Amino acid sequence: MGGEAGSAAVVGSEGRVKSLGLVFEDERKGCYSSGDTVAGHVLLEAAEPVTLRALRLEAQGRATAAWGPSAGAAAPAAASEVEYLNVRLSLREPPAGEGILLLQPGKHEFPFSFQLPSEPLVTSFSGKYGSIQYCVRAVLERPQAPDQSIKRELQVVSHIDVNTPALLTPVLKMQEKMVGCWFFTSGPVSLSAKIERKGYCNGEAIPIYAEIENCSSRLIVPKAAIFQTQTYLASGKTKTVRLMVAHVRGNHIASGSTDTWNGKTLKIPPVTPSILDCCIIRVDYSLAVYIHIPGAKKLMLELPLVIGTVPYNGFGSRNSSIASQFFMDMSWLTLTLPEQPEAPPNYADVVSEEEFSRHVPPYPQPPNCEGESCCPMFACIQEFRFQPPPLYSEVDPHPSDVEETQPVSFIL
Repeated sequence: MGGEAGSAAVVGSEGRVKSLGLVFEDERKGCYSSGDTVAGHVLLEAAEPVTLRALRLEAQGRATAAWGPSAGAAAPAAASEVEYLNVRLSLREPPAGEGILLLQPGKHEFPFSFQLPSEPLVTSFSGKYGSIQYCVRAVLERPQAPDQSIKRELQVVSHIDVNTPALLTPVLKMQEKMVGCWFFTSGPVSLSAKIERKGYCNGEAIPIYAEIENCSSRLIVPKAAIFQTQTYLASGKTKTVRLMVAHVRGNHIASGSTDTWNGKTLKIPPVTPSILDCCIIRVDYSLAVYIHIPGAKKLMLELPLVIGTVPYNGFGSRNSSIASQFFMDMSWLTLTLPEQPEAPPNYADVVSEEEFSRHVPPYPQPPNCEGESCCPMFACIQEFRFQPPPLYSEVDPHPSDVEETQPVSFIL
């Protein structure tokens, strides 16, 4: 960095910092994970000579959960904090034996680089009673002036792979509820619901399979929703916040009727991935299938859901079931078709050699290719073509004086 010099000439002169900035090496990178390298530059522009004690970089990350006893309380009734990241780097220091450093007017650039811990970091989050935040801060220490600083937030994600066996297992629940008041019951309402796997990612559409049977005397409405549950723990106390993040509605079901959801979809909106590895803040999800019953408590099934970050990369259980159903329906083909296709019979086997040579026109031979790649795929079809049949005629062109004693075959 040009423009740096000793500090003896301007001792006591503070100077004016025109701007202080912090940029990351890859500004397009949306988030970081454990073990990633965070790199960038601190940009400083001085309008006149500037003295400083040090320029340092701090990177911090912590989870905090707190809430007060009432609005406007001076101190929270409960508070907890967990630290995940604490990095301090010196970007510029005075020479040995000197207490200050002088920067000449102009623009100065100070690169930095550090690695995030290899231990899993908890995903960034901000909620009603707490947050998980990471930031990078550049601090300019001045000899006779307040410190100046610039801060940038660092988005961190703890990856969850939905392809793990625990998240690929289907989830199924069923429940029945009697509808009525006291002994005036009108009949049960039964509900069963299933999702193909437990783990999904943002933007995916969840196929919902459900069976609803209405044996009551009332009109019911089935619905489904994705709920986010935030749990905060501080000073041995717990706070819970529950939010609906997506929902879908089914058709009305009259008394004595049934309805089936054969893959009714509910799309996951952009939400924070599940947070399962923080001891003071937890973010869980569930898919609820429920029925509103007039005059009675609603019937609800909640299926656990994990919102991950590594998308599903295989055939889902639905695709597998469809594929197995397809192969089951097509299994009859294996009873009639041989494993290897058989060549068609040669007409020389069913007609005389003389007749065959008379009716078969000359046919061009395929080009001689040493390798398979020299011919397009469709050019190989001619190898399997039938020989052209002789012209059809009901009059024997070669009558014989001897009466045929063998069965006659008609070649069409």
